[in-house]
Amino acid sequence: MALRRRRARRDQGNTVSMMYPSSDRFDSGAPPLDASFFARDAREVARDLLGCVVATGAGGQLCAGIVVECEAYLGPEDPGSHAATKSPTPRNRVMYAAPGTVYVYFAYGNHHMLNLVCGPPETASAVLLRALEPVAGLELMAQRRGTSRLRDLCRGPGRLTEALGVTMADNETPLEAGRIRVYAGTRREPGEIATSGRIGLSAGHEPHHRYYIADSPFVSRGRTGPARRRG
Repeated sequence: MALRRRRARRDQGNTVSMMYPSSDRFDSGAPPLDASFFARDAREVARDLLGCVVATGAGGQLCAGIVVECEAYLGPEDPGSHAATKSPTPRNRVMYAAPGTVYVYFAYGNHHMLNLVCGPPETASAVLLRALEPVAGLELMAQRRGTSRLRDLCRGPGRLTEALGVTMADNETPLEAGRIRVYAGTRREPGEIATSGRIGLSAGHEPHHRYYIADSPFVSRGRTGPARRRG
């Protein structure tokens, strides 16, 4: 059993052509998740997004990945959130939109970040997608990213948007009408899910607002607090 586990982890770092020459392991027969899924507390949405599939049709070509890591942001009272302002701003106004709206912002001068608005309208909460396990469109992802290393295609919020072809053109679009879709996936058991503080913040170091699949090799690096398994 231990040997099989080590081999599986080693294989996750192999190149796209070595692992998935057909490029496609995703074929959803279910409709995309609708606004009702996102009309809940961002922490619940973040936890339940683990195992779901995010897909894009940018450029007319399908790319998709399983959510393995995300962070919850809880609105104006959350000091780590973009909504922690006295009133809506041109950048964060989309956070006050209907649940299931896409929020994309540009960070660090070179990365787009993909968020999904949660809660009732005007709540200004959202979930940031931090990492995916690629399952479809792998060659195109590798081309966009400039790497064929499977593990690194979507490991990190800037990497996953580049791999999926997400841009500012996707900002403020409803999931039900835009080119980004989210599909139900394999529900994760509490023991498979870990939490920690959110990454890269100057404020709002809540200990359990980052959710990730504990044993996934596709989770991004870096923690701001001790990992806790959900039991």
